[in-house]
Amino acid sequence: MNRILAIDEMPAELAGLANQPRVLVRREGAPRKGGRCVIYWMQRAMRIEGNPALDVAIEAANLLGLPVVVYFSVISNYPNANLRHYHFLWQGLKDVAEDAAALGVGFVVRRPPDNRLEAFLEEVDAALVIGDENPCREPERWRRVLAGRLKLPYWTVDADVVVPSRVFGRSFALLHHFRPHLRAELPKYLVAPKRMVPLHPWKPRKQPTSFPLTQDITQGLSKLDRTIKPVDTFAGGTHAALRRLGEFVRRDLKDYEETRNHPELQGTSRLSPYLHFGNIGPLTIALAVQNAMRKGWASPGAAEKYLDQAVGWRELSVLFVRHEPNYDHWECAAPWARATLLEHAADPRPYRYSLEQLERGETADELWNAAQREMVDTGWMHNYMRMYWAKKILEWAPDPATAFDWAVLLNDRYELDGRDPNGYAGIAWAVVGRHDRPWFNRPVFGLVRPMSGASIAKKFDAEAYINRHRRQSE
Repeated sequence: MNRILAIDEMPAELAGLANQPRVLVRREGAPRKGGRCVIYWMQRAMRIEGNPALDVAIEAANLLGLPVVVYFSVISNYPNANLRHYHFLWQGLKDVAEDAAALGVGFVVRRPPDNRLEAFLEEVDAALVIGDENPCREPERWRRVLAGRLKLPYWTVDADVVVPSRVFGRSFALLHHFRPHLRAELPKYLVAPKRMVPLHPWKPRKQPTSFPLTQDITQGLSKLDRTIKPVDTFAGGTHAALRRLGEFVRRDLKDYEETRNHPELQGTSRLSPYLHFGNIGPLTIALAVQNAMRKGWASPGAAEKYLDQAVGWRELSVLFVRHEPNYDHWECAAPWARATLLEHAADPRPYRYSLEQLERGETADELWNAAQREMVDTGWMHNYMRMYWAKKILEWAPDPATAFDWAVLLNDRYELDGRDPNGYAGIAWAVVGRHDRPWFNRPVFGLVRPMSGASIAKKFDAEAYINRHRRQSE
């Protein structure tokens, strides 16, 4: 039996690596003496390029004189995931396999029932386990449980934010409260990372079995919801994400200030599905936007406006989920919003719709129906319409708690970027006033900011948007 080194036997360079702000040591101890590899347990950050968690694993492995193996376990019942999500994930894993081979790191995919991480660690004689982080409830619980069971040191890396969330240590009520803190930290982290290259390629005496990605990763998953079909509007993976990023910074970023709130146009980056699945990192995006500005492809104003969304709002959302236990429930309401929503809970609604009617897009509001169809048919909804979409659910649902539940359910079921801090924070903003200020007291909404179809239709070509998302049978 290989033994675990005592802490005082850990190389100083390795101890320094563990003390970085982005790294959380979940199980202490030094690497197992005689271990044959360092394992990167990939979950949220499904990419090889621009992955801080993999970079930490490679740096640790280089210090130990070991190769790196990336391990991905296909979970048969990932919370609220369906065939649409698994198909996108499968496409992304193919890019991971290709890029891992090019870099010289191992890549092993396992499926139930042979996908227990602890068993795999013993099989390959792992010395150390590096993982990535996910602030959502269930993934964080898995990491905590695993840390208590493992016999090896286990670190996780905050790989999907520009500034590590633990730097701030709390959430913020409003984006403009968060901005000064973010701007103070960005110069330290908004820099191109050193490219980490493994010094010891993975060449095992016996290759571990790995599920062939030429086969459907969902085969045999009997409890998977297959009613929500894959879409062809997005192809999963790092390669598609980088292509889309290149198109955006060269062609669309220059007009972002004018087009970002025009849902009938395609002026946004549409990178959110790739960010959710970790096919691309926010640092890669932010550096590309800054580079585009330096090259004159876009104005400083356009770059700043985009980064305020892609970094500012997104990292505020991660802090919200990390520090708010009820992030996906109406109990996360801002206190002023909760009080006035309850005061108006019995107000007459102009329309009452069931969840099934909403899901089918069968309301008297054609603009709202178009937004619902965009989400159902393409797996994505324009951000401006997401605000309106959620606020109308508040207006039509029996009560605020039900409205919040329905918005979360539909968002997580159909959006490729659902089940994500950005989505939960967006619903919390729209329905229960989180990260917003009180508005004028009115029926149903209380002090929560309302949005009307008549008012927002004046700001863009609503008819063009409706026609774009009109189904052939209509």
